[in-house]
Amino acid sequence: MLDPFSYLTTLKDCGVTFFSGVPDSLLKEICACITETTGPDNHVIAANEGAAVGLSIGHYVGTGNLPLVYLQNSGLGNLVNPLLSLASSEVYGVPMLLMIGWRGEPNHEDEPQHVHQGRVMLPMLEAMDVPTVVLSQDPIEAAQQTKAAAKQAHEIKGPVALVVRKGTFEKFKGGPQASSDLQMSREDAIKTAVSVLEESAVVICTTGMASRELFESRAYANDGHHRDFLTVGGMGHANQIALGLALARPDRSIYCFDGDGAALMHMGSMAIIGQSGCANLFHIILNNGVHGSVGGQPTIGLSIDIPALALACGYVSSETVRSPKALINSISNGRTKSGPTLIEVRVRPENRTGIGRPTTKPVDNKTALMKFIRRI
Repeated sequence: MLDPFSYLTTLKDCGVTFFSGVPDSLLKEICACITETTGPDNHVIAANEGAAVGLSIGHYVGTGNLPLVYLQNSGLGNLVNPLLSLASSEVYGVPMLLMIGWRGEPNHEDEPQHVHQGRVMLPMLEAMDVPTVVLSQDPIEAAQQTKAAAKQAHEIKGPVALVVRKGTFEKFKGGPQASSDLQMSREDAIKTAVSVLEESAVVICTTGMASRELFESRAYANDGHHRDFLTVGGMGHANQIALGLALARPDRSIYCFDGDGAALMHMGSMAIIGQSGCANLFHIILNNGVHGSVGGQPTIGLSIDIPALALACGYVSSETVRSPKALINSISNGRTKSGPTLIEVRVRPENRTGIGRPTTKPVDNKTALMKFIRRI
């Protein structure tokens, strides 16, 4: 296995002076090391992977130095356009390293949303003419691979990918995490919201821990899972699934349980919601200020005024709550409004130990929900 700090030193010795990306569980140790040891001028946790490519291009233009973009392989979809239409050697010719966590590696058990992506990842990179190497867990070989990849990126004036398997990095022994005095955990907020939803209401839940917590909450209450759509992949798109459903079924209340990182990833979607005039859509952003499902790397969620952004986009109601009582009151008040409602729930950055994963297949989840929608 690779020591994160030693490997980061290897990257810097290879001329890497800038880091940007979206954290990944397979990369969480190296991401934590970069976050703790690299200043804000040289490390930006981006809203999405394509934006990280843009940041890296800007750094290269300003310095001539090599940037590194880190991502989970599911983020390749966000990355393709700027990678091929800007960084490519056939366009602007910007050398960079891509560090990609290989979720869904063939013959390795993983969650269903990663299986297809993991199987086609290497052919995708090949089709994009991106030279690729699977990073060794041997420190000496990994250093040699990284040095060769950095050299190749300069030679071809384009991106070169370092693919990282599960278990490649050792645990990073960083400093203590900041404590929080917020009243609720994300799981507390989900349980509170679910307890006051209408019988006919539908929940569209964002990817990661939130969907896992919603699933367990329903199981604990013996409520069944037919009222929920668990958006187990497609980070940042849950609120548009919710909007599409709300427009299709104006007779039902549609609740989107979103995350701060997910909402920031495609923040333009808030403008589409705001201008929709959709009175049956409740957008609940569970804001803990971190990418909680992939290592706890910070977002800017707690540093910006999300309710003000929502109002500027056209939501008719928007507020921040911090307690169960305030959340219940806000949901109740939202039902009296004539357009989309946003509720930002500020929650502690923590996940309960031992939280399970959904035991139903995504397609079965979808089928059960569709039957429920048609039944009532």
